[in-house]
Amino acid sequence: MARDVDDLSRVKGPSVYDHAAATGKPSPRVGIVVSMVMALLLGALSLLVMFPAADHLRSLRDGERAQATLVHSGSCMIGHCQVEFMADGRAVVATLPVGSSGGKSSDGARWVVRYRADDPETAVREADLGGGGAIALAWTAGGLALMFVVTSVYVGFYLARRRRKSPAPHCH
Repeated sequence: MARDVDDLSRVKGPSVYDHAAATGKPSPRVGIVVSMVMALLLGALSLLVMFPAADHLRSLRDGERAQATLVHSGSCMIGHCQVEFMADGRAVVATLPVGSSGGKSSDGARWVVRYRADDPETAVREADLGGGGAIALAWTAGGLALMFVVTSVYVGFYLARRRRKSPAPHCH
């Protein structure tokens, strides 16, 4: 039965899928699926990671202010920078949150930070109180996700239309 349906679908001649199978290349459907997966991943990065990170950076606008020294530089965007500052008379080392900017600075750089009075280890660079690099990355990832969705839909419609418009073979 499945073979009969398959034979009937080929009455119009070989399709783009048959050509892909014959040449050993992946079907155009694979591209659509990969594009949709990329859209999903980028959308999740934007909505579930970067926008909340930007909100966290903004949440410390009313925090206590202190002069800090960068003691461990690295990729601040992914939360690998540490600063040291004085809070309530004691030295505190705080890891900057995901979405922080300033990753090109080297150890010993001086920054102004804001921290929570009840939890000084929660600190943010004062320069990042507007959302830092997190907000830029959130919008970029969201835009790329939208681009992947639009591309997938366009290619899907294009392939469906091309398949419908295939000329019928001549019978002799």
